[in-house]
Amino acid sequence: MTLLNRVAGARPGTGGRLSRLLTIELVVFVLFALMPLLLGLVWSEDDSFFWIVFTTKVLILSLFGLSFDLAWGYAGLMSFGQALFFGGAGYVVAVMSRDLDVSSIFIVLPVAVAVGLVLATLLAAFLLTGSRTPSIIFVAFGTLTGSFAAERLARAWYYLGGQNGVSVTKALTIGDMPLYEGVGFYYLAFGFLVVVYIGCRFLVRSQFGLVLAGIREREERITFLGYQVQLTRAIIFALSGAIAGLGGGLYAFHEGFVWPALMGPIYSTQAMLYVMLGGVSTLIGAVIGVTAIEFATIILIDYLRDFWIIILGVLLLLVIMFRRTGLLGMIVSERERIGSFRWRGANGKPDSRGD
Repeated sequence: MTLLNRVAGARPGTGGRLSRLLTIELVVFVLFALMPLLLGLVWSEDDSFFWIVFTTKVLILSLFGLSFDLAWGYAGLMSFGQALFFGGAGYVVAVMSRDLDVSSIFIVLPVAVAVGLVLATLLAAFLLTGSRTPSIIFVAFGTLTGSFAAERLARAWYYLGGQNGVSVTKALTIGDMPLYEGVGFYYLAFGFLVVVYIGCRFLVRSQFGLVLAGIREREERITFLGYQVQLTRAIIFALSGAIAGLGGGLYAFHEGFVWPALMGPIYSTQAMLYVMLGGVSTLIGAVIGVTAIEFATIILIDYLRDFWIIILGVLLLLVIMFRRTGLLGMIVSERERIGSFRWRGANGKPDSRGD
């Protein structure tokens, strides 16, 4: 099998054909890679600059969507606190920029990742490491409470700007070179998205991913085999927090400010909608969901300013009602979407023991 097929979880014996899921992944990322060039050919310089900046925001939010799909789609954790890690990291790097005059990418982004990781680890330790297996509702309300409390704290804390939030007046820097909105920031966000996506794809198709799939399908059997289910879920939850933190750090410098709602339940719900629309347990579905919702939002606002939220809500509701697996469910089979794990013998060929 080729490296690409291994990453996508394609089964051997398909004659080297790319799976549908892998084809979609390649198309999406190639389009994003060529987007600045394509926009320059279609629009004027000012218009193309606007769309490049907007698409950069889409790429950053895709990291946010990926973090939620990792927690919910692969670990079964309905996290209504995902915005806590995203916005919390954004607030920390914004304060560092304001008070410490720190904007180096080699400092602020590792700090953002660490903040998301630590917050998610603390929340996981509280919700997931008890003697009893927590229910989906318990995790959902527990994470929701954390997100709501963080938002209220930010609104009431004068040091964090209260209702106004914190402005990021310094540009992100690489060495001595400032990185402003535009093509440079676009490809920075794109590069991080590609690296994180490939890492997540390897993870969910690895032995660890096999354990996650087992927990999702037969949790009692996995527990009987001796695996620590809650610890496994806590690890994937912490990792999802780190990814959300990375997105939050980039978002703060790209947008130029952070505000309390960025940590609240509304943004967490937004992440859930991204994944539900694109397709749960696919990773690329999160990217597609973010792209579809964000572009539909800005187009509807331009042409149907008074009714855009109603139209968008109805479209999302129709997709969720009639295609619970999201947009990708119309193209990708259930087996390919969830993944196929099979035992391979010494010759690399599949063995019936893995079915």
